[in-house]
Amino acid sequence: MYESFYKLSAKPFQLSPDPKFFFASQGHKRAMSYLRYGLTQGEGFIVITGGVGTGKTTLVRTLFNELSKENIIAAQLVTTHLQADDTLKMVAASFGLAHEGASKAAILKNLEIFLMARAQEGKRVLLVVDEAQNLPVESLEELRMLSNFQAGSRSLLQSFLLGQNEFKETIQSAGLEQLRQRIIAAYHLEPLSVEETRGYIEHRLQLVGWEHSPAISDAAHQAIFAATGGVPRRINTFCDRLLLFGYLEELTALDEGHVNEVASELKQEAPTATQAMTEVELPELPTAPIHVGLAQSRESEQVEDVEMRVGILEERIDILERALRRFLESGRHKT
Repeated sequence: MYESFYKLSAKPFQLSPDPKFFFASQGHKRAMSYLRYGLTQGEGFIVITGGVGTGKTTLVRTLFNELSKENIIAAQLVTTHLQADDTLKMVAASFGLAHEGASKAAILKNLEIFLMARAQEGKRVLLVVDEAQNLPVESLEELRMLSNFQAGSRSLLQSFLLGQNEFKETIQSAGLEQLRQRIIAAYHLEPLSVEETRGYIEHRLQLVGWEHSPAISDAAHQAIFAATGGVPRRINTFCDRLLLFGYLEELTALDEGHVNEVASELKQEAPTATQAMTEVELPELPTAPIHVGLAQSRESEQVEDVEMRVGILEERIDILERALRRFLESGRHKT
């Protein structure tokens, strides 16, 4: 909606993770280096932790885009609170393997056959476990057991564990000593600094053809940082609303006052937009294996479609609210 007003080629602050918009902050560059190192080892676990919306999923998808599109097969598992047996079933489902009604032994055998076949084809297999902080110790131990699959000295499966802050404590549990020994790279993502927040905003705007309309003042950037804490997903949510505000008010420049007004509107909403759009836990979604960089799973596309629909509804609500406000104001002037 505001894209045409500001002559942008696309929405710069969409919520769904998109490697095209990856911003190499100091922390994200370092995390990427750890991931690349881990991949060169071809085994074990790579752990990325960070608060909600700090960019863990975008980081991994960006890495996948750099990898060979022919020799990597990756599946993503978004967890809720899976027990050990359910975890194995979901892993099998993520790779498109039979699991309904199958025994644990049968599932493990199917996984082994699948991994051996991919190895014979010269392909590497990666499992990405998102929201890993929801997994109990027993489920994490099952994932650790999967790392035992080998062909000679070559590991057949490498896993990425993405989790929120509390996952760091989970890893230190007494029953996970063997898992800790197999972690070959780990990094904790922090929010962006005030300077990085500005760079992040301008980076995303420039990728969609921004020519400094709207102009964003230094004070406005400071206020955006104060309102979002430098968390990328919160920045996306906030700046999307800010641009919508600018469009509705027909502004070509945004200052601190405009930022504060949007921040005030968001605080008045119930539940608050920040919590509703950045801290909600997505339901568990089974995913199909994908060739890295070629396609997303159908479930990921469904999630993005839901997010897009939510955005459209929010824009419509905003328009109606502002139209009603103007109508009421014009009525007061007439009286």
